[in-house]
Amino acid sequence: MDLRQFRQFIAVAEERSFRRAAVRLNMAQPPLTTAIRRIEEEVGAPLIERTNRITCLTQAGEVFLEEARRAVLQAERAVSAARRAANGLRGTLRVSFVPSAARDILPAFLRRFRDAHPDVELQLREQMTSQQVRAIHDGDADVGFVIPPVDDAEGLTIRALTRNEMIAALPEEHPLCRLGQVALSQLKEEAWVCFPAREGPGLHRRIREACSAAGFAPLILQEAQQMDTIINLVAGGMGVALVTEASATVERKGVVFCPLTGVGAPVTYELAVAYGRRSSVLDSFLAIIGEHWPAARDGR
Repeated sequence: MDLRQFRQFIAVAEERSFRRAAVRLNMAQPPLTTAIRRIEEEVGAPLIERTNRITCLTQAGEVFLEEARRAVLQAERAVSAARRAANGLRGTLRVSFVPSAARDILPAFLRRFRDAHPDVELQLREQMTSQQVRAIHDGDADVGFVIPPVDDAEGLTIRALTRNEMIAALPEEHPLCRLGQVALSQLKEEAWVCFPAREGPGLHRRIREACSAAGFAPLILQEAQQMDTIINLVAGGMGVALVTEASATVERKGVVFCPLTGVGAPVTYELAVAYGRRSSVLDSFLAIIGEHWPAARDGR
């Protein structure tokens, strides 16, 4: 018995008329009558009480009608689910991100994506760039928000999203806080707190390049992977640091944020999206990114 027969019986049962059911199904009445009779033969029991016209369904007919409706509905759901999956509207996507992305772009983007694709399960993980690259290579992540340049990028596509500026974070008792802005060269004698090169190579490299342009190499005495940790260490008097503007939006005790000026400034860094193997869900994710960050539409 196929779905066509289920639909024929449902139409007859609901219309209580072979004629009206035939019109509804866009078919002739005699073949419909024959189809219902064949269904009853296959079931082995009458499903419809009828004299010159249909009066009611038998008990077996009532049960058959309920199950036929369920069968048709489930079939329609299966087709719809398959189509949604093919269009990237259903499934799971594992997304990793650097902490700065969590502040700069991720919240608004995730809201847009979830509104557009509510049936996609997002599994989120905060990781440094090098950890994300390993996870994508190992098949433990589908896509990541990273900071270029990316080492070991063979086999990955990297798309730039945004370019951002960094600012100086100083302990609040530091005499430079009174100036309102800081030249990088004024920090050459300071102890620094910085991202470790092994885990945050992009930011670490940009900070060193900027300091080199200003005529010195930073004296890095403390390292930390998280922006919040770096800022807390600065507040504790462990040194100075360059941090993202987004991380300075929340008022923090013990630290003062100052814009950079002079040689080596501005210190910019990029956020990018990195991925390897494509899927329909990932394609939908990238399409949403492309709508809001046009620079990400062309891979590099």
